[in-house]
Amino acid sequence: MLDLSQFSPNVATAIAAIVGIVIALIAFRVGGMVLERATRRMPVIHTMVRALYNPARIAMPLLALQLVWQAAPEQVPFIENIRHVNGLLFIGSLTWLAISAINGITNGVIAQHPSDIDDNLQARRIQTQARVLSRTATLTVLVAGLAIMLMTFPGARQVGASLLASAGVIGLIAGIAAKPVFSNLIAGLQIALAQPIRIDDVLIVEGEWGRVEEITGTYVVLKIWDDRRLIIPLQWFIEKPFQNWTRTGSQLLGSVFLSVDFAMPVAPLRAELERLVPTLPEWDGRFFNLQVTDATERTMQLRILVTAGSSSLAFDLRCKVREAMIDFMQREYPQYLPTLRVHESGNESGNVSANPYGGQVGNQFSTPQPVPQAMGNVVPDGPDGPGASAEVGMAQSPSSPDR
Repeated sequence: MLDLSQFSPNVATAIAAIVGIVIALIAFRVGGMVLERATRRMPVIHTMVRALYNPARIAMPLLALQLVWQAAPEQVPFIENIRHVNGLLFIGSLTWLAISAINGITNGVIAQHPSDIDDNLQARRIQTQARVLSRTATLTVLVAGLAIMLMTFPGARQVGASLLASAGVIGLIAGIAAKPVFSNLIAGLQIALAQPIRIDDVLIVEGEWGRVEEITGTYVVLKIWDDRRLIIPLQWFIEKPFQNWTRTGSQLLGSVFLSVDFAMPVAPLRAELERLVPTLPEWDGRFFNLQVTDATERTMQLRILVTAGSSSLAFDLRCKVREAMIDFMQREYPQYLPTLRVHESGNESGNVSANPYGGQVGNQFSTPQPVPQAMGNVVPDGPDGPGASAEVGMAQSPSSPDR
């Protein structure tokens, strides 16, 4: 066995450092292989072990060096500075190790609950909790690591001790200055636990339709239907109301509104709808119907309800039903398209029917007639198409975005 006492302190310390690094790397290699084999049947732990590979490869040699520096004699030049620098690096590597462990567990949990399935409510719930809690834990570990590194400096300890004397005033000032940060941090915990929103939820926020693409420690990224991104602070979701279309499930009830003439028979339209809807692949087989829901002085309003498995499918289904029903009326009942009826003063013949687009039927008019409400959906189209937004059930959705 090598006797280091026969060498000078500097040489002996250098030899011990080299031996320590070699032993640490061998232990890292062997330990990594053993842990990977042992955790192969545990996906979450296995993912965490693989995530620890790089930081552990740095932390273990630094630990061996720190032991060598602590055992080195004081006459070694700059030994105190070497110990301090190595200690800082070791604390940084441990912080990196802890953050990698958190991220590894998070990725393992997410991999065990994929969201690319039809019924992904439970998966999205777990993914949201994992992501938000991991970011909160990462921030906590990072702050703790930096604080420990600062406390290794004697000056920082003195500053900390002096701050304790005026902790009340400093704490008040710091609390006011950091209010947005702490508000978002607490809001993130509330969202992770109560889950008013989840990853891939469909939301209506400030009149914009979009999906939750990302939840960070301070804000939420909402992917708008036209590929824009809406950045919203976490605190906003705690303080203000918003629509969540997929809070309890992804299935939706979509509506299509048609304005037709009073003379239009409803029974043929209902029969055509009963023939049409089962042939559309977007329909999930749960429900559909047609009802007269309103009547104005010019037209009556028909409402068609159809169900689909998701918001995107619901939009496509509504478009197809609307197009098919309008095509059916144009082909079979063109005389019952919306018309405008006027009464000309002094005309003994009574009511005169006019073409709604300004043409003349019957008596001559000196000015064109106003265009009535066009046949089709009286509320804007859904958000999955350009320049419009969708409605769910009987509730009218927000106005369409600027074209």
